[in-house]
Amino acid sequence: MLKIATWNINSVRLRAPQVQRFLVETKPHVLCLQEIKCRDGEFPSKAFREVGYRHVHVVGQKGWHGAAMVARVKMEPIEPLPLCREAHARFAGVKIDGVELHNLYVPAGADIPDPDANPKFAHKLDMLDRMRAAYSKRKSKGPLVIVGDLNVAPGEHDVWSHRQLLDVVSHTPAETTRLDAVRDDGDFVDLARLHRPAPEKLFTWWSYRSPDWTRNNRGRRLDHIWASADLAPASDPASFEIHQACRAWERPSDHVPVVAAFKL
Repeated sequence: MLKIATWNINSVRLRAPQVQRFLVETKPHVLCLQEIKCRDGEFPSKAFREVGYRHVHVVGQKGWHGAAMVARVKMEPIEPLPLCREAHARFAGVKIDGVELHNLYVPAGADIPDPDANPKFAHKLDMLDRMRAAYSKRKSKGPLVIVGDLNVAPGEHDVWSHRQLLDVVSHTPAETTRLDAVRDDGDFVDLARLHRPAPEKLFTWWSYRSPDWTRNNRGRRLDHIWASADLAPASDPASFEIHQACRAWERPSDHVPVVAAFKL
């Protein structure tokens, strides 16, 4: 069994105690973190070693980006794919027991859904296009899992209101059609919708701006776990979980962890 978790932690140094708690309570073999907001040497590895996660792979950067993995099992780092035109730290990749694991952090894209008026949105669309090209070439080259904050809620049941969010960044057709193309051309299976099909509403993010996120429940599914078609049948349906309770912890991230496991 290989149990994988993904979590946009929104500053790993600020929320190391929450990560420790999650690891102790859920015991994934590997946790993929995004938006760690630190450089490699600033990553709080000691905190995770204390709870049994001795293997660490960090791709850090000063500022707002960065991706990392902590594991109870040995990881073999791999060369990053050139997915980000700005050379941000948005990709961390390893191999575990013959399975490639790619941890991605797609740009949020700011607020204006116009690539001509908003360079950050243009950057986001460019990364999605690069992902499509890269993963279509890699198709059928062995088991692969893609996880991370892809910053796109692709389906109408992945947002609290499809109609009201069609012009809101993360759910615009320019983004959703691109993410669908990455999945389809790369021959991936979206494990959330494999195990929890529409029309069930699934969310992994709730805005800090919402005064009562539980009551309003105005969420979006921005965090994903995909498996290559050759690996998806090994996914354990009972293991898939969106840990919504973490959103109510003290000083929470605005994202929550997503977990899936594979019977290898």
